[in-house]
Amino acid sequence: MRVPVIVDDVPLPPPTVPRPASLPGTASTIAAVRTALPPHRYAQDDLTEAIGDLCLAPGADRAVLRRLHASAGVRTRHLALPIERYAGLGDFGRSNDAWVAAGLELGEEALTGALREAGLGPADVDLLVCTSITGIAAPSLDARLAGRLGLRPDVKRLPVFGLGCAAGAAGLARLHDYLRGHPDDTAVLLSVELCSLTLQRRDDSRANLVAGALFGDGAAALVARGGGRAGPGAGGPSVVATRSRLYPGTEQLLGWDIGASGFRVVIDAGVPGIVRDRFGRHLRAFLAEHGLTTDDIGTWVCHPGGPKVLSAVADALGLPGDALDTARHSLATVGNLSSASVLHILQTVRESHRPEPGTWGLVLAMGPGFCSELVLLRW
Repeated sequence: MRVPVIVDDVPLPPPTVPRPASLPGTASTIAAVRTALPPHRYAQDDLTEAIGDLCLAPGADRAVLRRLHASAGVRTRHLALPIERYAGLGDFGRSNDAWVAAGLELGEEALTGALREAGLGPADVDLLVCTSITGIAAPSLDARLAGRLGLRPDVKRLPVFGLGCAAGAAGLARLHDYLRGHPDDTAVLLSVELCSLTLQRRDDSRANLVAGALFGDGAAALVARGGGRAGPGAGGPSVVATRSRLYPGTEQLLGWDIGASGFRVVIDAGVPGIVRDRFGRHLRAFLAEHGLTTDDIGTWVCHPGGPKVLSAVADALGLPGDALDTARHSLATVGNLSSASVLHILQTVRESHRPEPGTWGLVLAMGPGFCSELVLLRW
């Protein structure tokens, strides 16, 4: 009799006993992914001093700010507004109004582009999951987009807040869960993240300065179809299995402190250490359940949390130096897009790398909780 491995007081299945990845006919297929970026694109060097004007007191030493911008791994970013407009936002209400206005525009662009790519129309959508952690609205963005785009009045909607950077992977996982029970349906994930609108003025905390150096703005949409659907998108990767994980005692590492000025970012320096110490064990155990190891994964779709987090992931998994190049490229060209990042990377993989049939892929992201989300793919 094999004894289960215990990690964080939770039993994991023995890695030597793989179980079937999914039941026949229950896989869902990714039919399309489309990213929409705001037109206001800036080189990192051009943003450094402008962000310093927003975050630092007049005459303050900018050495730390400049060092963070230079080491962030970001070359260019897109912002929801022209940079000169941020000083005039003033308060959380105005910032959130800007999030609603820009979010609707970008959300519509991403969603219509993804549906077009999949060969579908708005009336074909049965479930719309909409995630964002950079603004709030009721009615939510998905409700406001429904009539604007021509979604059916009976479309199922699920707005999600709080998963942060993990929500792109988690949202894909929840689409898969839904489609296993509704194999004839079409489900869409929409991520709208306008991180620049959460930047805190006159806040020289390290977390705020790190966020000002790393994050960009954008939206992304993913269309998935159930196993009972034939037709457009059949050549996309299939979702084979998913795994969610909370890490006890780490709630304080990542998230928001919410107050009168809006969302004040919490980014603890201990995040890379948690990734190195605990993330790899859970990921390997997940793969082992399906008879796989990290060597079997041909395509890594990893959230680009920042250079230190990417290095921690590579170290924890013993990955070769180029395994996370698509994540580093995404970080360099658009910055950290929070939940939209893994969708942006997945689009790049589909369009530029075109994995061979049979290739295994893994979508992975981490977020507040502290948590991780894994989605096993196969082309």
